[in-house]
Amino acid sequence: MTDQEFTSRNPADLDDVVTTCTLVGPGAFVDACAAARLAQREWARMPAPMRGRVIAQAGRLFEANKAALAALVTREIGKVAAEALGEVQEVIDTCDFFLGEGRRLYGQTVPSEMPSKQLFTFRNPVGVVSIITAANFPAAVPSWYLIPALLCGNAVVWKPAEHAIAVARAMVDVLHAAGIPRDVLHLVAADGATTATGLQQALDARLVDKVGFTGSTAVGRQIGELTGRYLQSACLELGGKNPMVVMPDANLDLALEGALFAGFGTAGQRCTSLGTLWLHESLHDAFLDRFAALVAAARIGDPRQDVLYGPMIDEAYLKNHLSHLALIQPHHRVLGSTSTGRITSQNPRIGFVGDPDRGWFAHPVIVDGIRSEDALYATETFGPLVGVGTFATLDEAIDLANGHGYGLSSAIYTSDPASVWRFRERISAGMVSVNNSTSGAEAHLPFGGNGLSGNGSRQSGIWVLDQFTRWQALNWDYSGRLQKAQMDIVEAPHDPTFRI
Repeated sequence: MTDQEFTSRNPADLDDVVTTCTLVGPGAFVDACAAARLAQREWARMPAPMRGRVIAQAGRLFEANKAALAALVTREIGKVAAEALGEVQEVIDTCDFFLGEGRRLYGQTVPSEMPSKQLFTFRNPVGVVSIITAANFPAAVPSWYLIPALLCGNAVVWKPAEHAIAVARAMVDVLHAAGIPRDVLHLVAADGATTATGLQQALDARLVDKVGFTGSTAVGRQIGELTGRYLQSACLELGGKNPMVVMPDANLDLALEGALFAGFGTAGQRCTSLGTLWLHESLHDAFLDRFAALVAAARIGDPRQDVLYGPMIDEAYLKNHLSHLALIQPHHRVLGSTSTGRITSQNPRIGFVGDPDRGWFAHPVIVDGIRSEDALYATETFGPLVGVGTFATLDEAIDLANGHGYGLSSAIYTSDPASVWRFRERISAGMVSVNNSTSGAEAHLPFGGNGLSGNGSRQSGIWVLDQFTRWQALNWDYSGRLQKAQMDIVEAPHDPTFRI
């Protein structure tokens, strides 16, 4: 396969070329994995606290470059300025959390059932980690993989989304400047098909020990199947159809604010974006009227301005959104904007900020009347489209929230602790918010989903360490004789016939 050139453009201004890159063939991916394999052992020999120092240095460099990196996120991805700054802050927070884990890669001492014998456990790095990430969070999500994987002593080969290649280059430059050896962290620019071929070849050659992937459920299935052939379990963070349940006793002003941000922030291009807003039947009409008015009045457009959201990441993302509009049925009611589809001068939105013809902008869409048998009920739309449905009881709402099989994020708005705990107990999602948005992550809390949203692996916090280390058990017998566990049993004298 010959190398190809890729041009990354500003999705809010298509005349603005952010960067170009060469998309390499499978061989280059394999070569990067081979180089990483050679470099990994020396990196792992560095004491873990010293690797933590390198992560600390990275955090300070990301902090010093926060404004510039956030501006690049806005330019290349179209994320509004406030969200871009928040995304880079997440990178900084991740570094600040994991710098201390270099001194806390704890094992345990375990008492033996035999005398003159000691038992221990240790965390060892897995080896070479292949990371594949999406474009919608080009800095924060990669850091959830890169920082802990490197801290644990692994080498990393990172394949970012082509549409975020400039941000990826900047991230790698910072990490190299912080002290990560170049062969310990490789950046590979390639398309999806090439990556799949290269990954299989690298796995065949035993050059990759762990795969981390953030992206669609469909591709996650393929990666899970591929790694399973090699008796590996990939770290999979996949799609979501995230429910928000609004109970009759909810703070409705707060719920409206949460629904607006969760549904339409980042133009709905988050795995944690609000999928379906489930409203109690007693408040449905009044709440929907207010929600539709908020969405209709929201400022949309140039992400450098004060807007709710900017463009779609690329034309492909826009086309994907347009395809989901075809799932709207006659029994649905559509609200939220002056039209649907792409925003242009010929298909305008009132109050649009900037020139819509310069980028890939989409009208926000609210689809009321969602039922469990609708295609929109079970489809991750990944765009500015929010479904709305009704329920009569909390148990019905939970069944609707679980019924499509996704299990990433969820939210409930209520003032009743009993409802909170019942929802938490029965909801299938890996993450639950109470009186808060479905979107939002903190660096020290586990992030990940179940069912169609992932395979139970978690990112962030101490939990991600299990993805990038392997437990090793050590038994040390200094008795001078062979002691056989479960066979040579030491028992204290006792009287089993004693009774009071």
